[in-house]
Amino acid sequence: MTQLEFNHAVQTQYKPLRGYAMKLVQDVEDANDLVQETMLKAFKNKDKFAEGTNLKGWLYVMMKNIFINNYRRMVNSNIFSDDTENQYYINSLNNSGKNGAESRLALNDIHHAIDQLSENLKRPFLLSYEGYKYEEIANSLRIPLGTVKIRIHNARQKLQKTLLGYGREHGLLKNIQAQ
Repeated sequence: MTQLEFNHAVQTQYKPLRGYAMKLVQDVEDANDLVQETMLKAFKNKDKFAEGTNLKGWLYVMMKNIFINNYRRMVNSNIFSDDTENQYYINSLNNSGKNGAESRLALNDIHHAIDQLSENLKRPFLLSYEGYKYEEIANSLRIPLGTVKIRIHNARQKLQKTLLGYGREHGLLKNIQAQ
């Protein structure tokens, strides 16, 4: 396939790519940027396209990977968008405060919820929290690996139900400290 034929074939995929981009980003401008970035990458990487394979599929995978990489980049840089006019309070760390009492109360509730677990759920859960791998826990407790996985899963489920008032979005279960 010549460069001209390849360019034409890629350009004919513009509308399907734009539709897919809209499903991913749900914003017209971001979708246009994603399509443009995908097509640019396709033109640059023509030599990596195996003739006779599915061009549309190749472009969709490329677009999905670009989208995922952009998303990870955004999450890692802690960027979020807010259209409010005065972003002083959003961007100023001086105006934020922490409530230590609330954190201590939550931590006490978490410790209490862990203490309420049966011993066969609590031990594997705490070992997992301390950083031990499932295989190490299985060897230490002399139980099968599958049993360790099930017990840790069940412990997490019970803790989530017990601590439902805090909500998963607060990430409190991530902050559990071993007693």
